[in-house]
Amino acid sequence: MTEHQPKLALGPVLYYWPKEKLLDFYERMSASPVDIVYLGETVCSKRRAFNTEEWLELAGRLAETGKEVVLSTLALLEAESELKTLRRLCENGRFTVEANDMGAVRLLSERKTPLVLGTGINVYSGRTLRFLAGLGAKRWVMPVELSRTTLAAIQAERPDRVETEVFVYGRLPLAYSARCFTARHHNLPKDDCRYRCLDYPEGLTLKTREGQAFLAINGVQTQSAQTCNLLPELSELRELKVDVLRISPQADGTEAVIEAFAACLRGKRDPVEAARALNAALPYGACNGYWQGQPGLRQVAEVV
Repeated sequence: MTEHQPKLALGPVLYYWPKEKLLDFYERMSASPVDIVYLGETVCSKRRAFNTEEWLELAGRLAETGKEVVLSTLALLEAESELKTLRRLCENGRFTVEANDMGAVRLLSERKTPLVLGTGINVYSGRTLRFLAGLGAKRWVMPVELSRTTLAAIQAERPDRVETEVFVYGRLPLAYSARCFTARHHNLPKDDCRYRCLDYPEGLTLKTREGQAFLAINGVQTQSAQTCNLLPELSELRELKVDVLRISPQADGTEAVIEAFAACLRGKRDPVEAARALNAALPYGACNGYWQGQPGLRQVAEVV
């Protein structure tokens, strides 16, 4: 029996990067060994490095290099202009869309268009997944707070035609709010934030009174301060028949992360050794607590 071989995916950029940085990043990613690339703004509609047409143009260029391209939607919609952009993405006619809220699921279901369920959709049971599969879901991304035990239970009930994707590397997207925490940090109103997120290409780290890095503020999004790294759990991910492994883009070092996962999937590197090398470069360490069914910021069976 051949070993289950997941695909590698590059998630959407969760931060506000200047247009030049984004263009350079995706130029490099086009030559990387990822199979799937997610594109688009999922956090804040005020981040306008690219407009919708430019995202679609970039999607076309990446598709020409052989990548499967998926367009990602906002997780929190608050204005009519954001709904218009959502409709445009859902009606693009060429690329699969990752729905990050139920409004996107509804629009895509009405068009009978296959869709990906992003981390913004709370799939906590096999029953929920089967229901959403009936609305057109062809792949789901496991919510980052779920454990391997919960995943195993859902996998046992998963429809055969639905793929499973797991967030395996990056700062975990935990929550969204109507309030912009970055603007508030600078005593600015949300509507006049002066695009301060540009100053934090990997978010703004929040520490406890004891000085422990706890969370990262990313506009209206809250992330983990620690970086999730499930590379040492590669054998478990394979045993659970996970189809896609998602790597979340980082401001620096994304190529090294992709190469490490790709090499381990090919059997060219040991996952624990590769994870140790990646973790050494992390400013606040790695975490895998949620995967282990424990508090998310913990590193269980720490790779040292």
